[in-house]
Amino acid sequence: MTREKFFFSSSQANVNNITKSFIFLTVSFNSHITKDEVKQTIKWIKADKASSASDISNKVLQASLTELISVLTSLFNACIIHKYHLKQFKKTQTIVLCKSKKSDYIDSKMYRLIALFNIMSKALKLIMIKRLSDIVEIHCMLSNAQMKVRCKWFMILTLNLLINQVHTMWDCEIKYVIFMLSLNVIEAFNQVSHIRLLHMLKMKRTLSYIIKWTRSFLKNQKMSLIFNE
Repeated sequence: MTREKFFFSSSQANVNNITKSFIFLTVSFNSHITKDEVKQTIKWIKADKASSASDISNKVLQASLTELISVLTSLFNACIIHKYHLKQFKKTQTIVLCKSKKSDYIDSKMYRLIALFNIMSKALKLIMIKRLSDIVEIHCMLSNAQMKVRCKWFMILTLNLLINQVHTMWDCEIKYVIFMLSLNVIEAFNQVSHIRLLHMLKMKRTLSYIIKWTRSFLKNQKMSLIFNE
């Protein structure tokens, strides 16, 4: 039970229907990471954000950003050019804390997990997430029903959209029964088939360099557990 709680493996989904034929997105979108992107991302991450024990803190990166910005930008661009996520960036430390006032700690649900990521890996990942978000919004790749983690889609806007859809159904001559299914994609991500995910990125005609970098990002991730005594 503890092993299943702490260590995830990608789902062995049926991938027999995946074909190799696809078309990459044929639009102009510069793959070069700029110094401004790196600077804004490093400044956006909280200075006191915890990082892995072998990593430097973001406070140090922010304080030394003027001297390090060229090095970091060159490093991130090299990762994009070679479509490769560094092995050092794939190491994660997870602190396992016992929840207070619990009678039985045999059950894995009685523990709280705090993941500590390499701060430079986190910065590169945020840059790639921002780029992918921009692409899917510009080219309308997401369904209008997708609400979370979308730029400028705030809670009030989301509720108004739901209310308008319900009222539209109520105004129909035929009275429909309205159901709503809410899915937490983030919670389900650890169980996603990597093969299926990469295939869906191709089917959405995502840019080639993002797909290949994502494949490297997903591969051989390592996590070490630290238990409190």
